[in-house]
Amino acid sequence: MHLFAHRGTLRRLWLILPLLAFLYVGGARAQDSYRIATEGSYPPWSFKDSQGTLQGWDVDIANALCEKMQARCQIVAQDWDGILPGLMARKYDLIVASMAITEQRRQRVDFSDKYKETISRFIARKGAPSDVDAAALAGKRIGVQRGSIQAAFLTQNYRTSDLKFYDTPQAAELDLVAGRVDYILGNMVTYFVGFMKTPEAKDFAFTGPDLKGGLLGEGNGIAVRKGDAQTLSKVNAALAAIRADGTYDRITAKYFPFKLM
Repeated sequence: MHLFAHRGTLRRLWLILPLLAFLYVGGARAQDSYRIATEGSYPPWSFKDSQGTLQGWDVDIANALCEKMQARCQIVAQDWDGILPGLMARKYDLIVASMAITEQRRQRVDFSDKYKETISRFIARKGAPSDVDAAALAGKRIGVQRGSIQAAFLTQNYRTSDLKFYDTPQAAELDLVAGRVDYILGNMVTYFVGFMKTPEAKDFAFTGPDLKGGLLGEGNGIAVRKGDAQTLSKVNAALAAIRADGTYDRITAKYFPFKLM
């Protein structure tokens, strides 16, 4: 009688174990899988190569974070002006796209610890006056990427200038070269390793001071949905890990001849 009872218990365990395994694996997959958005048209931070594969500093950082979190990740490209709404609509779980941390954005999403600095600069034709405050640029045509921190800064402070908004930084650069705008404003590092290295930039130069803080942000962070404390904690731990073991510096050295923090 005792033997039959023991066999019955074993039989029930063999029936239950596959179900438990399924639930465990499914739960782990849901917990440790992330869909990550980046811009995809913002070299060297994120861009697509000739095969259509996402590359760039932010892409490499995202992959390094996923490795530290032991998570399965899918990185997708998203137009900049829809990137925050997409996160809030749960199209993805994280934004790793050199997003500046601003108070306005903090009202909509939570940010990781800062993972690099941001400095904005104007570019104009060589010989342009170095005074680039709002009064000096009254009536001037200024190009900027739509939805960027620089766009918010110009909209609030340069109301007497002729502001022109573009879907990508490259489109603004093309109009600067063509003479359709007088100035462009954007990320200094992006310009330094991108536009300013091209033959088209030979007649252009940075002008005015380094700009940062306020509407221009307090450095860059990784965005998660408001209140997602679990994901935020994992991301911050992974950021600390890649800085501690040298991964962050190795990735940065691949793209830039200087440090970002």
